[in-house]
Amino acid sequence: MTELLYQTDAYLREFDAVVTAVDEANRAVLLDRSAFYPGGGGQPADSGVLVAGDTTYPILRGRKGPEGVWHAVDGELTLPVVGTGVRGRLDWERRYALMRTHTAMHILCGVVYRDYGALVTGGDMEPLKGRMDFEFESLTRELVSVIEEAVNREVAANRLVRVQILPREEAFAIPDLIRTKINLLPPEISHVRTVELVGLDLQADGGTHVQSTAEVGRMRVVDYKSKGKINKRIYVEMA
Repeated sequence: MTELLYQTDAYLREFDAVVTAVDEANRAVLLDRSAFYPGGGGQPADSGVLVAGDTTYPILRGRKGPEGVWHAVDGELTLPVVGTGVRGRLDWERRYALMRTHTAMHILCGVVYRDYGALVTGGDMEPLKGRMDFEFESLTRELVSVIEEAVNREVAANRLVRVQILPREEAFAIPDLIRTKINLLPPEISHVRTVELVGLDLQADGGTHVQSTAEVGRMRVVDYKSKGKINKRIYVEMA
């Protein structure tokens, strides 16, 4: 299995690894360790490059498989063989924007759950913008303005973002750990990664985040829509 370096150090921009398998049909390589986030939970996969000797392989995205993280290689370069040592470099500007965005989604989720008890029914994000769906029967412009003010107070509070990997039993003893309408954690997962915005939000989460809410920057609620009788969507952006 690939050692998932991003789970414990989201700020790692470069890393050394060894190719452990090659998928010629899908033009992808498997590494023994990787800082590339393969996507999931609404967060897109990372991109960047792998460097092997004098050859630079553009990486379109990571993809999680049962063997670990596969790295899809762009272009027609001959893929490195098993046993090749490589140096991975993330597209850091994009990754850091996604870290800020994912943390912003947690701020939004934490505020809405704390103040209104609404569960998340869906979400998605791109660098510096995202949307989240909640179980609201009604959502007005006035309420959206109140929510925007509340999330920016949490940004200004500079709350620590703490990551832990806990045994499943210990993690599920935490009240309200799962904030989504449906529990998406399969039963075979023995350890659960949690992300806590200290004093605001604590959830099971596999993505990458900044170290404090202040790094997110000011959040703007740019739109909201009704997506059903008790399903309302909020769109946010950051500068």
